[in-house]
Amino acid sequence: MSHISADDVRKVAELARLDLPEAKVQAYTSQLERILDYVAQLEAVDTEGVPPTTRAVEVVNVTRDDAVKPTPVREDLLNLAPQREGDFFRVPKILAD
Repeated sequence: MSHISADDVRKVAELARLDLPEAKVQAYTSQLERILDYVAQLEAVDTEGVPPTTRAVEVVNVTRDDAVKPTPVREDLLNLAPQREGDFFRVPKILAD
């Protein structure tokens, strides 16, 4: 018994605003039918007690703690700017009021 009909494929293509040639309708119908059969097989698998996951292998980020370290060249860098205002670079205004 077929779960997907050619009319279903045409309707989905129309909703997705796809220009689906009539010659492809039967091919997509059988492909979608195979996909649904595969999903039915997956639904039959007993997953009781299996925790949900987003990937097969758990990935853990290895990070280090951030540590603020004063730099001895701060003043030298600020002095290289064309314009300086206190501890900041002064730049031209780019947004209107």
